[in-house]
Amino acid sequence: SFCLRTSPRLLCAATQQKNTGQNLEEDQSQSQNEQKVEPSSAEKLLAEEKAKLEEQLKEVTDKYKRALADAENIRQRSQKLVEEAKLYGIQSFCKDLLEVADILEKATESVPKEEIKDDNPHLKSLYEGLVMTEVQIQKVFKKHGLIRLNPVGAKFDPYEHEALFHAPVEGQEPGTIALVSKIGYKLHGRTLRPALVGVVKDA
Repeated sequence: SFCLRTSPRLLCAATQQKNTGQNLEEDQSQSQNEQKVEPSSAEKLLAEEKAKLEEQLKEVTDKYKRALADAENIRQRSQKLVEEAKLYGIQSFCKDLLEVADILEKATESVPKEEIKDDNPHLKSLYEGLVMTEVQIQKVFKKHGLIRLNPVGAKFDPYEHEALFHAPVEGQEPGTIALVSKIGYKLHGRTLRPALVGVVKDA
């Protein structure tokens, strides 16, 4: 009868202890599961943050590379402009001097060669002075990259010559220059003034 009386209590205590043990195991298991879930969630957030940072780094790197390329292009363009300014900055001044060279050339051509004699010393001295001046101005032109274009017999080039007329000329190939009405000039390879020419055409 003692056993019967105490058994329910013992059973109840045992059951309670068992339940308590199960609850403790469940709590521990749940706690472990929660611990497992929490790091997984944190890792996911870190991975997302890492991906965002990597994307931002890539964008910044791309922008930096583009900025470097743009800066290099600007530097090269600026250097080219400076070099061209050095070469062609005298272009306008040279054009004005060409008119002086033309006048000198016409002056020397206008002097009758038969009149240049020792018994006519004033004319001879004047003519020789004009020739020397013309030679000197061409030396100065050459020194600064200004070259004459006197293309008689050459092929017509629209970048260097300006055709005043086309005419058939016996014994000359069509498309060549038969006559130069006005000398042209190039400044460092760039046509400053085209030569005015007459071009041979088919008969």
